[in-house]
Amino acid sequence: MTTTTITEETKTTIPNGHAAPVVLTRAADEPERAISAFASEVNFGAAQRMAKALAASSLVPAAYRGVDGIANCLIAMELASRIGASPLMVMQNLHVVQGRPSWSASFLIATVNASKRFSPLRFEWKGEGKDRACRCIAKDRASGEVCAGTWISWRLVEGEGWSKKSGSKWLTMPEQMYCYRAAAFWARIYAPELSLGIHTTEEIQDFTGALGGVATSDAQLAANSSPAALEAELLETVAEAATSPQREPGEEG
Repeated sequence: MTTTTITEETKTTIPNGHAAPVVLTRAADEPERAISAFASEVNFGAAQRMAKALAASSLVPAAYRGVDGIANCLIAMELASRIGASPLMVMQNLHVVQGRPSWSASFLIATVNASKRFSPLRFEWKGEGKDRACRCIAKDRASGEVCAGTWISWRLVEGEGWSKKSGSKWLTMPEQMYCYRAAAFWARIYAPELSLGIHTTEEIQDFTGALGGVATSDAQLAANSSPAALEAELLETVAEAATSPQREPGEEG
């Protein structure tokens, strides 16, 4: 498959006062507004200036503020360009639990719906008690195929031990957790390029038992991950997203 490169020309002022063209590069299949920070040296320089502006804002989460947050802003901008989302929305919804990056489940659902590739995600229910189960469904707009996700049942919840963690939300708000987990499983099957192989916050909390570990303050950030460690983790996750096997029910984590 041939990849076409699209260039966008802007102007910058050089010391002699003349305007010189600066070419920003993006792949043809990227969203029109998305410019990858790592596509060229010029892109990277422009992205750094944007990252510094974002890092100076008090509206971004603590992990992205100040000089130490510039690298994290660059990673967030790259993730935003890959999924066609706003960098600010990525920053607000990319959480760190015990040093591992994760999407909020509601943001993942919104990203799938905003992609316009599928009809809006909907949830199908069956059974009662231990046989209670939920799955996510949507229709592929191009082919008309009905895309049905994995059934998330209470037997699966108990078998995987998700409800056995201290403070588990499965015991207090099971209906919401059913929907979040069903959507996460659906996205990894039908739209892995939108989740980029990153699990949801709720999944990581269930896997690790770390509740309330989202890094939203300077103290939590220091406890969970340094900016350099977060950058390395995100880069590794993005690089391996296309090749890493996805964890299925019953498999060891």
